[in-house]
Amino acid sequence: MDAKIGKFFDSVGSFFSGGDKIPWSEGDVIAGCEREVREATNSGSEELKKECLMRLSWALVHSHQQDDVQRGIDMLEASLANSAPPLDDREKLYLLAVGYYRSGDCSKSRQLVDRCIQMQPDWRQALVLKKCIEDKITKDGVIGIGITASAVGAVGLIAGGIVAALARKK
Repeated sequence: MDAKIGKFFDSVGSFFSGGDKIPWSEGDVIAGCEREVREATNSGSEELKKECLMRLSWALVHSHQQDDVQRGIDMLEASLANSAPPLDDREKLYLLAVGYYRSGDCSKSRQLVDRCIQMQPDWRQALVLKKCIEDKITKDGVIGIGITASAVGAVGLIAGGIVAALARKK
């Protein structure tokens, strides 16, 4: 029984904290990836450059900084246009879904993660991201309902005050 109560409070706490299971990257990781891309570009190895660009894209879409996330989204969208192997597309689509999730576009993120799951139904990372997206949509919906209820309550309170003021004047 205690375990069930503890689990309940943990789930409520994670709901309100907004935590998710998607990792974050820091600025030093992004800087390191950018350095790798420069070095790979100078080396002339196209395969190494592609690998470094994927790592940089990963770091950007997992960043705390919205400018980095948007830069990662832009890079991934551009590379999808030039991509051939489906496995590469799957990875890029997943990272793009993470980017859109981090930028707050849950609708676009959900569409992309669903495409990933169609390609590989048992892909754990995509399934975790889908759960995070659904949790965020649920949380935002609950908060939106609360805001709407508060606004309606405030309007009712103001209207009641006006009616009371007019009644006192008479």
